Amino acid sequence: MLILSDNEIFKPSNTGRLIADTIQDTHVFQWHRTNPPAEMLSQLENHNYAPVLVFPATSADDHAKVVTTQNVTDSDKTPLLVFIDGSWREARRIYRKSAYLQSLPLLSMQPETVSDYIMRKSENEQYLATAEVASLVLQGVGEAEAAKTLRYWFNAFKETYLMTKSRGLQDESRPQLSLYLQWKDSITRADERDTR
Repeated sequence: MLILSDNEIFKPSNTGRLIADTIQDTHVFQWHRTNPPAEMLSQLENHNYAPVLVFPATSADDHAKVVTTQNVTDSDKTPLLVFIDGSWREARRIYRKSAYLQSLPLLSMQPETVSDYIMRKSENEQYLATAEVASLVLQGVGEAEAAKTLRYWFNAFKETYLMTKSRGLQDESRPQLSLYLQWKDSITRADERDTR
């Protein structure tokens, strides 16, 4: 599940949409402080799901709610990974002003590398772009193929976005896009073999 801030929807540098591009069962909702979408609340309350908010634990209360990727995968319910998509300032505000999010367990990732997303900079180099975090989380919960697909698509997105901003020499061969297309083709062929 992806919860978007108002400001994020039309930003060309937004990476949350890449999750929806590559993960079939992604539900995207626009955040409203006073009137949260009923369908979103229904999914969060659905007893078939185990919702987990992917968000950094910053306070003592938050640390008490932290779960591990192992906890997420050990549940007999379907994990529902919830991402807030916005700048870090917006994401903190959304979290603070949404009681339904504050009640969820937190999956707080500790990245081993700094973000390589240079199109937008954060006040803290440990903060990653939404797609980078999602890729790490998917890998952590055993969804290696989905994580790799998202990583390839993210790299192709960065490559394309930089080409639109660059006035200098550009690599027209688009190596990152080629890698993504090769990966998707290999998945499609494997799926076709499996259905025979």
